[in-house]
Amino acid sequence: MGALRLSVATETLRLAQPFRIAGYVFETADVLVVELDDGTYRGRGEGAGVYYLGDDLTHMAAAIARARNAIEAGPTREALRAILPPGGARNAVDAALWELEAARRGQPVWALAGLAEAPRPIVTTFTVSADTPEAMAAVALSYAAARSIKVKLTGELDLDLARVAAVRAARPDVWLGVDGNQGFARGDLDALVAGLSAHRVSLLEQPLPRGREADLDGYRSPVPIAGDESLLSLADVAGAVGRFDVVNIKLDKCGGLTEGLLMVAEARARGLSVMVGTMIGTSLATAPGFVLGQLADLVDLDGPTFLAGDRTPGVCYDDGTLFAGPEVWGG
Repeated sequence: MGALRLSVATETLRLAQPFRIAGYVFETADVLVVELDDGTYRGRGEGAGVYYLGDDLTHMAAAIARARNAIEAGPTREALRAILPPGGARNAVDAALWELEAARRGQPVWALAGLAEAPRPIVTTFTVSADTPEAMAAVALSYAAARSIKVKLTGELDLDLARVAAVRAARPDVWLGVDGNQGFARGDLDALVAGLSAHRVSLLEQPLPRGREADLDGYRSPVPIAGDESLLSLADVAGAVGRFDVVNIKLDKCGGLTEGLLMVAEARARGLSVMVGTMIGTSLATAPGFVLGQLADLVDLDGPTFLAGDRTPGVCYDDGTLFAGPEVWGG
């Protein structure tokens, strides 16, 4: 690419309301913002890292500092995969390289990524944070335009099934999925899956802790199971076969759109479905995921909706769909 000037900034994003999942409550989200400038064109990227791996601002900033010379030398996106490991730092730099290349070529990122046609609005899930069943039902009702809702669970089996029942009663019309965020044990699965089936739940995401993937060997669930925390990058996709039905690709986990595209191809080749998710972040972080979401079976890209304020211009949520125009990122 040629010599570049790298700038790095950090931001703390305030959430509109506390966000609760199994084991964590979030009130803010820290992100790292990268800009690459060649003197004529620039590219931008945002990374949030992976909180459960300790991939925080300090870790991301240090990784980029160590790789500064290699990054400013202008590597290709493929070469970047050898310069930085999977994680938030690589995600931010990768996004900046994509946008910079798009500006230089006068082509949008979606065309560079090999999509056959311009991106269309895509249905996304809207997430209900863990709370009392009544409060969660009220949130589900407030998502009046949502066609797809995901419910956060905490590993408290009876309470979680009451939460699902309340949300389903409030919104009998929507596609419904749940996210266990590693909160359950193998012994919970039969009762959990039976309860989810009774409420027409279409996806069970990451029920077991990372590291317990072998507990799913031979388990047959009528509700498709997605791997999230268990499936970080391209190297993990092969191990999903026989354990998970769906690979949840998050750019902060895998290290960016470049690797995300490789993961889609690998998942398809192994007969697995594809989901694209996100950490909490702004529209700048969501837009690359939107490009990848054009190739996915399921999309969970509602991160900016949790923020007290987003970037301008931002992505558009309308009638249960997401659209990221070229003015947001990627030309």
